[in-house]
Amino acid sequence: MGRGQPDWQRQQAALRREAEREAREAERQRKAREKAEREAYQLARLTEAAAKTKAVEDRVAELDTLVSSALARPAGPLDFNRFKRRPGTRRLQLGADAEPAPRPVWEQFAPRPPRAIGLLFGGARRYAELESSARQRFAAALRDYDAAEVARQRRVTEKRREHAERVAAEEARVHAQHAEIDELAGRVRSGDRHAVSWYFQQVLDSVPEPSGLPTERRAGYVPESTLLAVEWRLPGVDAVPVERAFRYVKNRDAIDAVPRSSSEIRSTYQRLVAQIALSALRSVFAADPAELVNTVAFIGVVEAVDPATGQQVRPCLLTLRATREHFEELVLEQLDPVACIRKHFAADVSPHPEELVPVQPVMTFDMADPRIIEPVDVLSEIDRRPNLIEYKPKEFEHFIQNLFTRMGLDTQVFRADGDGGVDCVAYDPTPITGGKFVVQAKLYTKTVQPAAVRDLYGTMQHEGATKGILITTSGYGPSSHEFANGKPLQLIDGSGLLALCHQYGIAARILMPPKGDGGSRAAR
Repeated sequence: MGRGQPDWQRQQAALRREAEREAREAERQRKAREKAEREAYQLARLTEAAAKTKAVEDRVAELDTLVSSALARPAGPLDFNRFKRRPGTRRLQLGADAEPAPRPVWEQFAPRPPRAIGLLFGGARRYAELESSARQRFAAALRDYDAAEVARQRRVTEKRREHAERVAAEEARVHAQHAEIDELAGRVRSGDRHAVSWYFQQVLDSVPEPSGLPTERRAGYVPESTLLAVEWRLPGVDAVPVERAFRYVKNRDAIDAVPRSSSEIRSTYQRLVAQIALSALRSVFAADPAELVNTVAFIGVVEAVDPATGQQVRPCLLTLRATREHFEELVLEQLDPVACIRKHFAADVSPHPEELVPVQPVMTFDMADPRIIEPVDVLSEIDRRPNLIEYKPKEFEHFIQNLFTRMGLDTQVFRADGDGGVDCVAYDPTPITGGKFVVQAKLYTKTVQPAAVRDLYGTMQHEGATKGILITTSGYGPSSHEFANGKPLQLIDGSGLLALCHQYGIAARILMPPKGDGGSRAAR
């Protein structure tokens, strides 16, 4: 008994040591699990931060490579066949009437013949009765079948007739629609204002952009200047991610955003809108092998809420004028978009787009909007608006003076320029944007020559004016627009003049004389 006590104690001690060892092992495993879970969680959070960073970097790269993405897509004229409807291919559906039902046969009604022994006990008489009844049913079934077949054939004939009428009507509609598209294509080729505006609207609408950017665009064609006005709704500065990266902070278990600097946001935004403008120019010129458009006026606007007033505003943040010849000098794969639009096209870009600081557009879209401008009225006999082309120089002088008065300008000096037009010095009392303007108006039926634009610029400098305005009843060529780029010159063609008349409530139209008219104005 005395020797057994130590054995029991030793056993108990061993059990305690084993339990303590197991507890230590369990604690070690628990800590290892917690460490592994903590490391896995932290790795997941690091991965989450890295994924957010990559998403931001990918978005900025998408915005920053808009031109190269556009160059990867083919550009060219629209195929008018894409607008032509295809005739419906609905097949004639006869349903249950497609095939005749099986014709009744005698075997379906004939009674079973009696066996030989049955004939000895009156079976022959009973069989004859059954056969007679069966033949009556068979005859009735044939009559019903024939009547049903006649009715089926009538229904089939009617369905075929209705189907043929539907097919003919559909083919007539498709033929008429194809004729409309062909007529529209002819009007585009002939330079019709509405048709060409529609054509380039389709071109602009087909230009893809990164997801989340506005898709509203407008096109207006000015045939007398072979100019296309493009108004493009630009994204706001908020299109550029304000985060440059994301990092995981372990001690706070938080993913913090690394902010993008305001200068980087501004430069990224300027590259974005510059690329949008260049992409638009490429799409227009590539879609126009007939060279209906020689100059593009790009007007980039944003829609936003003015924080100072809470009012919805639509400032112009980028504007430029590009001629086809000037654009074709570009190597789009190698240029810097911002430097290109600023130096090559003398674009005006908002210095602070985040504050919605506007720039003066090269022209307002209303001056090219085909819904507003109607320079040619076929039903001229019933149109009582005065035709400016029929004015004498003195009448045109009074007309322009009246227009300027409506516009709030004070015209001080008017004189005939000896070339079918008038000159004046006008004053705009508006603070900051106003000043002294030199204005020349040309009552022309042919394109104004670049020399007139250069002369206006020289007069403007001589007079110490802040701006030169040239107004004509006709239009300008690309050389005139190119000379005016980057200079305080505003060229208003016949469409723009009519738009101003519409804006200020002055009735007017411009109906050019027929080609070959030997009148003096036709020669100008």
